[in-house]
Amino acid sequence: MKSVVTEIARDTYRISTFHPDYRIQFNQFLLKDDEPFLMHTGFKRMFPTTLEAVKSILNPADLRWIGFSHFESDECGALNEWLEAASRAQVICSRVGAMVNLNDYASRSVRPLADGETLQTGLHRLRFFATPHLPHGWDAGLFFDEVEQTFFCSDLFFQGGDPKPLTECDLIEQVGNAIRGNLAGPLAKDIPYTPYTDNTLHRLAAQKPTTLAIMHGSSFRGDGEKAIMELAALLKEFLGQA
Repeated sequence: MKSVVTEIARDTYRISTFHPDYRIQFNQFLLKDDEPFLMHTGFKRMFPTTLEAVKSILNPADLRWIGFSHFESDECGALNEWLEAASRAQVICSRVGAMVNLNDYASRSVRPLADGETLQTGLHRLRFFATPHLPHGWDAGLFFDEVEQTFFCSDLFFQGGDPKPLTECDLIEQVGNAIRGNLAGPLAKDIPYTPYTDNTLHRLAAQKPTTLAIMHGSSFRGDGEKAIMELAALLKEFLGQA
């Protein structure tokens, strides 16, 4: 496997690895700044591949922050490998995530973030949103770069296959097809629909992102508010009203 690196927004690099066994892309995102931020660590077994990709952008030892959405192997499986490679890096995650998983799993101290808390990385400013059970897990949270209006949206907008790095085309048909396929397979209702789902998506849409950094599939550039509202309607239709 080899990673493909694409700059999808200013200072924001998509590191994409297509896994032939899963038949999907696993994408990490690196924000190059005074205090570099890595979103998603990838699987532990994919660490050497991702490490080489990061080296093509900056010295991995310079990483300062490592974030992800929820406790899952593709989100944070290689976390301790990254902490070993970057001696000044610190994990940032939700307070629930720190309490129930990361304080034990991570090889050094974790910085839990409150809902709405911001982190200045230099030229960029990350805002953390606690998003329980969106996309998965009660520890879930997502990050938004308020300067470049880039939304790091984890498993939201899932697309299968090995599509191009960045698109300006409407994704909702592809996302809908993926949801329909999951409903008939082992990943049925992999995104739980709760009383908070619709309101949380509306809150995220209100940030008016212009780039969606998507973990599985093409990233999107365009009207992110419209895309998230369409996703909200799609999830309500197929996963049911709480």
